[in-house]
Amino acid sequence: MRYDRITVNPDQMGGVPCLRGLRIPVATVVAMIADGMSVDEILRAYPDLHRDDITEALRYAAEAVRERELPLVNLA
Repeated sequence: MRYDRITVNPDQMGGVPCLRGLRIPVATVVAMIADGMSVDEILRAYPDLHRDDITEALRYAAEAVRERELPLVNLA
């Protein structure tokens, strides 16, 4: 999968994936969605972002989770 809006620069933000070279980590945007913020609220909080940035951040996060197994608590 190709990501045009996700950048990784070892000299910026510790090399974590960010959006379009901005100092806005993908994880920050995904966490905001997880915390219940709407896309419009995120765009107001980060006026440099575009709606497509948020969509791509979510696609990137989904792919990252798909690529590895995480330990889950067995509630049974």
